[in-house]
Amino acid sequence: MAKIAPSMLASDFSRLAEDISDVCNIGIDYLHIDVMDGNFVPNISFGSSVMKSLNGICTVPYDVHLMIENPDLLLEDFATENTEFITVHYEACKHLHRTIQHIHSLGKKAGVAINPATPVSALAYILDEVDLVLVMSVNPGFGGQKYIPSATYKIAELAKTKWFNGYKYLIEVDGGACPENAEEIREAGCDIIVAGTAVFKAEDRAEAINKIKG
Repeated sequence: MAKIAPSMLASDFSRLAEDISDVCNIGIDYLHIDVMDGNFVPNISFGSSVMKSLNGICTVPYDVHLMIENPDLLLEDFATENTEFITVHYEACKHLHRTIQHIHSLGKKAGVAINPATPVSALAYILDEVDLVLVMSVNPGFGGQKYIPSATYKIAELAKTKWFNGYKYLIEVDGGACPENAEEIREAGCDIIVAGTAVFKAEDRAEAINKIKG
């Protein structure tokens, strides 16, 4: 069984509190916070103030995904009491090791994300330092995209590397996950599945969550 982290990006922002409260009550494990700056990715989402507005409403930890340039400048803003993971992109960090240390200094678990064209091998010298590796299974920037199949091979490679070296990181996948491909993703070795559209737009959210988790 995998854990599930629905992406807030796919919720109805006109009734954000109700949407988040609803999914929290039907078995999610994390709330995935997709932060976009319009520079690293071609879209702008929201900042820490929107996330913090859910304090007291969201009853699961925040899984913060920073799709932004110069993430070190904003790490403190997202390191709330409800934040468990802060994930930055390999492609956005000039000094990735320093950024990972910065996240840990804030008392939070540190994650690193890789885009679809970035190989797992790029992370070889940081895997022993991170708590989570996020495999992007779509090109970051927009919700509702189709799952890129090569992501499954990346998940399997990360799972094998983790086992062989005794690393402790969790493996997360983000983009296009749904009840139809969740079993493939889980069997490859994924620990946390991000699902936005598949959960928030589902006719039966509880059923969608249970099928994705397995």
